[in-house]
Amino acid sequence: MKLTEKLPAEERLKFFHKVIDGICGRAYPRYQDYNTIWNLTEWMEVLEQTSAYFKSTVAKDRSDEEALQPLDELSSDTQKAVVTCLKGRKHDIRHALIERTNGICSARLLDFDWQLKLALSSDKLSMLQMPLLNLDLDLAENGNLKPYSIEMNKEELQNLISSLEAANKVVLQLK
Repeated sequence: MKLTEKLPAEERLKFFHKVIDGICGRAYPRYQDYNTIWNLTEWMEVLEQTSAYFKSTVAKDRSDEEALQPLDELSSDTQKAVVTCLKGRKHDIRHALIERTNGICSARLLDFDWQLKLALSSDKLSMLQMPLLNLDLDLAENGNLKPYSIEMNKEELQNLISSLEAANKVVLQLK
């Protein structure tokens, strides 16, 4: 978790809360919000280590002193931010871990974000002014959140909407 120290001190608490949100079934922090701080390899490492720390600390019901032991290499500001989040969100993390072990967690849409962009890879393509949709999804599969990023043109978006509407009809018929 040493890489978390690359974050400005005032951003660490916010980042840890976002990681805990991800553990609890909401959206994890997004790389595009932190790509100026970490490269992609570092990002995956930070996210994995931070998430694993919170999960294992709560799962093993560690005391405050035991929870601080793995954080010895971190600055006191970072340790304070971690412990603050841990104390304030321990119940949320425990509930999420119990929910997953009971098999309640199923594939579900947690968050999405969309952006409209123009394809501008060359002067000829820029004249096409073809709108694209970037859709970021966080899906829970077998208790693990996995981010998916999809880029679609108008036709692909319409096919997705049609498929989702058809799936919704099937679900409604099963109820």
